[in-house]
Amino acid sequence: MITEPRPPLLRRLPAGVWVGALWTTVIVYRFLTREDELRHLFSYYGNPEDMPMVITAVVTTLVAALLVRLPLAAVVVALAGAVYALGMRQVPETAPLQFLIADGVVGYCAATRSRRLSLSALALPIATLLGLFLHGVVSGYAIAPVGYAGLAATVLIAWLVGNTVHQGRAHAEALRGRAHEQAVTAERLRIARELHDMVAHNIGIIAIQAGMGSRVMDTQPAETRAALEAIEATSRETLAGLRRMLGALRQGEGEAAPLEAAPGLGELDRLVARAASAGVRVALTWRGAARPLPPEVDLAAYRIVQEAVTNVVKHSGTRDCRVTVEYGPRELGVTVLDLGAGTVTDGHGHGNGTGYGLAGMRERVALLHGEFSAGPRSGGGFLVAARLPLPDGAAADTAVETPVEVGP
Repeated sequence: MITEPRPPLLRRLPAGVWVGALWTTVIVYRFLTREDELRHLFSYYGNPEDMPMVITAVVTTLVAALLVRLPLAAVVVALAGAVYALGMRQVPETAPLQFLIADGVVGYCAATRSRRLSLSALALPIATLLGLFLHGVVSGYAIAPVGYAGLAATVLIAWLVGNTVHQGRAHAEALRGRAHEQAVTAERLRIARELHDMVAHNIGIIAIQAGMGSRVMDTQPAETRAALEAIEATSRETLAGLRRMLGALRQGEGEAAPLEAAPGLGELDRLVARAASAGVRVALTWRGAARPLPPEVDLAAYRIVQEAVTNVVKHSGTRDCRVTVEYGPRELGVTVLDLGAGTVTDGHGHGNGTGYGLAGMRERVALLHGEFSAGPRSGGGFLVAARLPLPDGAAADTAVETPVEVGP
């Protein structure tokens, strides 16, 4: 069960508590430094530091307390403060200040709440201004239409700014959701590639060994025993790979993943030996000076060779195959050539070369920004070639060929 950590104690206090504490500190300080402070706090004759400050303190404290849970109530409180401050004619700037507080709440609603609630918050100040304007016209008070229009413009600007922020957040959230979906899809494809490359190769070898063993069971017991031993070894390797992959998938559930390293080009000799046990002789050639490879390049190169050799074993109809691994200055080249029928089936009996194997190889190379090609050769046979870019390094050493051939 996943539990969310609790925030620190000070962050759990509502914003209204902090604003109220600030104003309380200011008023206490004034009580300690000025005589007859209580009388001043209830006076508004020309001094904005007296009762106008108290109104501002009360309004901002209530607004901060209501803003998160009851934003519309926070707008009403700010507007009530503005209407009340209209009576303080000796301090005319108090009412616009309270109205600007309402503007801030409207902008907050537009940025963080639904469109319906934000429009309701916008309507409250507009309705208040319209009511005050009509009251002034009916009562014969001197009114300034430009002032009312200016205050209405501030409300609209606050709403537009908040709405822009809301749309920006929605767009960013959509991008994050799409990125998450793409990451999940990429991980599913990666797991599918790993399972296909590992299981399809090993199960294919097992099937061929089982077929060979069944055919020579009565006449060649030694060959049957060798086939069974190869089946056992391949099965154990397959189970170990599956256990490693499942362990990595379960790591997020609190279980430690196995520490076996992912396969790489260092495992090619074993791959060649398994192919030989299935009746296909693989000539393995290394070119260039071998050097450590990034793990993702090492794994991709091995899987490409594995899948290509698997296709040779299962579909080509030939007993010979040539694998070349070339270390270049800025790229690693991998080619697999056979002189068989020149087609690769998709695992379902269709010889169009568009199955999961070739698709997986293309995806691996594309993820590493390399080049991949696969298809029949004009002179016969089938060629798989991949170029995988490497990190910048020293210039390539003199090419050295070290052919290694393993066969039945």
